[in-house]
Order: sequence, then structure tokens, then C-alpha cells
Amino acid sequence: MSQSYTDEKNMEAERPILSESAQDTAINWRLVWVLSLACAMTAANLYYSQPLLASIAQSFSASERAVGFIATLTQLGFAFGLLFIVPLGDAFERRKLLSFVLLAVTVSLVATAFSPTLLFLALASFAVGVTTVVPHLIVPFAASLARPHERGRVVGTVMSSLLIGILLARTISGVVGAFFGWRAMYWIAAAMMIGLLLILRAILPREHARMEMSYAQLLRSLWGFVKRERVLREASVLGGLVFGAFSVFWVALPFLLITPPYHFNSAVVGLFGLVGVAGALSASYAGKLADRINARITTGVMLGITLLSFLCFWLLGLWLVGLIIGVILLDLGTQAVHISNQTRVFSLNAEARSRLNTVYMVTYFVGGSLGSFLGAYGWSIARWNGVCVVGVGLLVLALAIYGIGSIRKA
Repeated sequence: MSQSYTDEKNMEAERPILSESAQDTAINWRLVWVLSLACAMTAANLYYSQPLLASIAQSFSASERAVGFIATLTQLGFAFGLLFIVPLGDAFERRKLLSFVLLAVTVSLVATAFSPTLLFLALASFAVGVTTVVPHLIVPFAASLARPHERGRVVGTVMSSLLIGILLARTISGVVGAFFGWRAMYWIAAAMMIGLLLILRAILPREHARMEMSYAQLLRSLWGFVKRERVLREASVLGGLVFGAFSVFWVALPFLLITPPYHFNSAVVGLFGLVGVAGALSASYAGKLADRINARITTGVMLGITLLSFLCFWLLGLWLVGLIIGVILLDLGTQAVHISNQTRVFSLNAEARSRLNTVYMVTYFVGGSLGSFLGAYGWSIARWNGVCVVGVGLLVLALAIYGIGSIRKA
């Protein structure tokens, strides 16, 4: 068995060096729930655009492929922010860092709402992606607060809230867009970020500095983790492929639902986010399972469930019941794979959780941005069949990599 797999099972991290007040709240579940709410609210910023793509296209007289690129740029920007901002969480006091990033994302959301041209909107969307990294400063912090035997449960709770925020973002933005226009959603989001900034400034515990590393050293260390940790490499690639398939579906769904046989508006498109909440809530148990059994086994099972969701879309997607079943399975599988992957990754090195999370999440969202591009492209080439071919292809590739990893591990 490789050293990284041994580390995955046996390495238990020390907690971050917190101030006295922070130590008192280290296992405070009220704090965990506040952190979960913060993750949900901030992650939503990345997904408000998806149910609004058709409206944005009409607003700027743009093609479906052109506005699909907006979602791609947002996720690419997020990967950029993960790479260059999140590693700072291992060296700087998170409370101050979170305040700065929340202020920056507020400015980006205001710019998006103001956008006079499609090019300006594209640049503003990229900026929203870069600055919406708050959840991935919070998740390693929450994992550090947990004892080893409950880390999966804590990560599962925070990540379930994050996914629910993503799914509800589509519902909320769809309804707001239908009644008030797509720009209104971004003004509302900016106001929510200001409120969240004030709340987190008031309740987050202060931390002492954990290590003395320059920014350049932090970035250089990322490649070292990639080379050393096979678990990190496998989890990152599998996460990227699964999230790519997830993005394929959600980018293409608005185009499907405004065409025959559906003819729905953005409000109804957004309601599909509520359907996905059922899957997200079910997937919260993945964290508890990861505390009890090998998290890699959970990953393999959920990869199969995610593939099953795309088979439902392909065979039954022109019937509403088929879409609903597929959405539940897709969100269940995506969330459970993500939680299991992060439980594995956070067990590798306590003092480098932000950087480990950076490697994992950059790969994850590069996969998501690729999925957004391929989803829009697949729709433009072969409509719904093209979308399903792309999704199935990504998931078959993920299962193949998982199988190769199982053989090597054996």
C-alpha cells in the first residue's frame, strides 16, 4: 500500500492554533451551522446566472453558445481564485481574509448587475468567480474544528449546506429573473454579501498565525502535494469529472425547458433546484458514512449513481418525471462524491488543509468549467442527445480512472 494511502487512514491532524475564545467554541455546532449558512450564501453567487442564461441572451441579443460562455468564465474565475487566494488560509488569519474577500465579491456582483454590454458582463462574471472563494476558506476551517472521528460529519454538514445553496440559487434567481429581470438578482446578492460580512466579523473566532511562509512558498508547495499524494490526485480528477457532468446538465437544462415539449420560463427552470435539494439532503449522510467506512468505497458507489442519472436524462428526459428522477440522482451522487473526496483529502495533512483543498477544488472547478463549455456545445450540435453523450462520457471516464486506482491499490 502506498504511503499516501497509509496517511489517509492513519494521519490525524492537529487543530489550528486558535485564540482562547476560539478554543471554547471548537466543537460548537451553532458555529458549524453559521459556517454552513455562509457557505450556502456565498456559493450561490456562482450559479445565479444558470436559470437566467436565456433571459441574458435575449437582453443582449446574443446566441446560446455566447451566453453559455458566461457560466464557463465564472467557473474559470473561481478556479483562478482557488489557486491564488485560498492557499492564504494556511498562513493568514481567516477572519480578516474572509472580510476582504467578501468585500471584493460584493463589488464584483454590483459590476455584474450594472453590465452595459455582454463583454463587460463576461469580465464581471469572471471577477465574481475569482472572489467567490469564501466557502473554501471556511470548509478547511470547519474541518480543523472537528475531532478526527467526526470530521466527516462536520464536512458533510457544511458541504450539504453548500450544495443546497447552489441548488436554491437556481430557484431564487429563476423566480427573481422572471418577475424583476436578471439584473435584480445580482443587486440582491450584493446586499446579502454585506450582511454576511457583518455577521462573520462578529462571530468568527480569532486565530494566531499558524506558519510563516511567503506567498510564493505557499504556491510552490502546491505542486509538492500533487507529486506526493496519490489520494489527492485521484480525488481531484474524480471530483473534476463528476462536477463537469453536473455542470453539463445544469447549463443545458434552461435551453431544454424553453423548447418543446416544455415551453417553461426561467421561474420554472429555477424550481428544478428545489427538486435537487432532496438529493442534497440525502447526500448529507455521506459524511457520516465516511467516518465509519472507507470513503473511497462511497465514492465508487456514488459514481455509479451519477452515471445512472444521465441514463435517466437520456432515456426519459423528454418526460418531466424522468427529469425529476434524474435531478435527484445527479445531486445525490455529485454531493456524496464530493464529501467523500474531501474527507479523504482533509485527512492527509492538518497544517496544509487550505492548500490541499486548493489543489482539489481547482481541479474540481476546472472540470466544472469544461462541463459548462461542453454542455453548451453539445446542445448546439445535437440538442439533448448531445448533452447526454457528453455527461455519460465524462462519468464513464471517471469510473475507468476509479477502476485503475482500485487495481493499483490492490
